[in-house]
Amino acid sequence: MAQYLSPADYSDCPIPLKDYLMYMQTIQGRSPKTVAAYHVDLRTFLRFIYCLKNNQRIPEDLSTIDISHCGIELIRQVTLSDVYGFLNYAMTQRANNASTRARKVSSIRSFYRYLLTKTMLIEDNPVKHLEVPTRKKAMPRYLTLEESTELLETADSEDTVRDYCILTLFLNCGMRLSELVGINLPDIRNDTLRLLGKGNKERIIYLNSACLDAISHYFDARKKIIGPDGSAFFVSKSGKRLSARRVEQIVANYLKAAGLSGRGYSPHKLRHTAATLMYQYGEVDVRVLKEILGHADLSTTEIYTHTSDAQLQKAAASSPLSKIKGSKG
Repeated sequence: MAQYLSPADYSDCPIPLKDYLMYMQTIQGRSPKTVAAYHVDLRTFLRFIYCLKNNQRIPEDLSTIDISHCGIELIRQVTLSDVYGFLNYAMTQRANNASTRARKVSSIRSFYRYLLTKTMLIEDNPVKHLEVPTRKKAMPRYLTLEESTELLETADSEDTVRDYCILTLFLNCGMRLSELVGINLPDIRNDTLRLLGKGNKERIIYLNSACLDAISHYFDARKKIIGPDGSAFFVSKSGKRLSARRVEQIVANYLKAAGLSGRGYSPHKLRHTAATLMYQYGEVDVRVLKEILGHADLSTTEIYTHTSDAQLQKAAASSPLSKIKGSKG
């Protein structure tokens, strides 16, 4: 599991930024991965601003710029034009795509909102009108029903009850990788499972018969394992909680065995698969799907409402004129 950093680990940051990162951890309960991303984004941004405001050439390697001694004065000097310059630098010099730049915008906006509303260190928010870069809307990659069945059959043996359970939960519940590795034994109660999602938000999902059967078989094998992580559900043979990286390797191995490697599939794509299959075959309402997946915004869930080729073919064939052919046909 990823670990949070301590104040000493932010020694390369100005005090206002250090305080903000600690606020994200302790008050907002953001994940270590999220805090680390904001740390990198905002540190890079302020290094760029430091060079800009001191009329220095922007170096290829911004890590050489020391901003630890800077204070709120530098942060107050930032204008919207400066931020546009930084985003242009990120695109042209660092080859950041629209999604990466959008994350940087989110970091900067959140930081300045904190300075304005939580600490009152600034009197005006220079980035309040900053827009998020337009991102290409690509349909999520997912396994078909046949491919999903093939993947499960590849892991279905007496020696792989744990791995089969992992794949079953991914494909039926649509949980995140971090949620799966974070499951503890007490989280499973009857036909429900408690998950800890982004921002330490809890949600309860219901387990279908396939999940309950897979969990039951793995429970029997799990009882024989005694190790340091006694509460962890998914563990190694030595009893240690499985890491996210290890689960990625497990999924990759079975994808390869099923002849599905090299197609960009991953644990996150299995989450896409679960959501897509629920929507396409179970006709699950998008609002219900939002709760199952633990999305904060309905617009995030709506990417799973894409239509399949079969649905498009069916729609074309459903036209009342589809059977009318000309005499010359």
